[in-house]
Amino acid sequence: MENKEFSFQGKVFSGLGMLFVNILMGIAALAIGIYGIVLLDNGADFGGWLLGGGILLLLLSIFVLAGFIKVEPNEALVMMFFGQYKGTFTKVGFHWVNPLIYTKKLSFRARNIDAEPIKVNDKTGNPVMIGMMLVWKLKDTYKAIFEIDSETMAQGNVATDGTQKPGDLMSAFERFVRVQGDAALRQVAGQYAYDNIEDDNDSQTLRDNSDEINKLLEATLDERLDMAGIEIVEARINYLAYAPEIAAVMLRRQQASAIISAREKIVDGAVSMVDLALKRLSEDNIVDLDEDKKAAMVSNLMVVLCSENNTQAVVNTGTLNM
Repeated sequence: MENKEFSFQGKVFSGLGMLFVNILMGIAALAIGIYGIVLLDNGADFGGWLLGGGILLLLLSIFVLAGFIKVEPNEALVMMFFGQYKGTFTKVGFHWVNPLIYTKKLSFRARNIDAEPIKVNDKTGNPVMIGMMLVWKLKDTYKAIFEIDSETMAQGNVATDGTQKPGDLMSAFERFVRVQGDAALRQVAGQYAYDNIEDDNDSQTLRDNSDEINKLLEATLDERLDMAGIEIVEARINYLAYAPEIAAVMLRRQQASAIISAREKIVDGAVSMVDLALKRLSEDNIVDLDEDKKAAMVSNLMVVLCSENNTQAVVNTGTLNM
């Protein structure tokens, strides 16, 4: 989208200088008005003109007060003249501009949102609870004011005591980010499974590939929020769990998977130990075992090595043929 934002090119004067001039105008207006009243009391017709001039000068002084603006670091003023966009003013300090210019103050400072976990379905259809933390800030004042209906959203902000908070634009933008963030989180979470319990493949999952998921989440949010002139500084998934209705079942499944994996390692180790024992007995000519005795020995060793409980040995005091 074409960047329509540009810097304000109108006349800008020092705020302190114009404040000094305005104070002089106010003093002059009071002096002229008082002098005109004195002349009217003395019957001079010219006093009425002086009184009128003092009143006009006082009104002009009041009108000049509307032109003072203050800009802090990382703030901007959107300047509009009778509905026309005249640019964005970002020069820090105390200034004076045409009082007929209407301004809207925006902040470029970073803001943080810790979104509450929401329930979504992952790629396999399992309901999961997922939450995120994101940092955002404005980058384009024209889009923020004119591309989305920020004014109406700001008027919809209601305080806890029921009072309206008109013009709270930054809070309106935060609400917009929350809604779009919720949609982006659902979109990203639906593309991945929670984990790879059912199939031991190398596909990305929400639980194991946090960096890749976070990068995709940032890209998705940037794409959605570009229309509002908002930039995502950071977005990270900070909460991930199965939904309560399936959490207990999934926990048992994870435990079963862990038990099976442990058993596989135990069996692999036991087989290698039995194989080593048979080879050493044969190579060192310690004992000559036929196939039946090898089978019995393998059976006994596997029971001892794979048993969960401590085994009790039975000592054979006779011969191997007993």
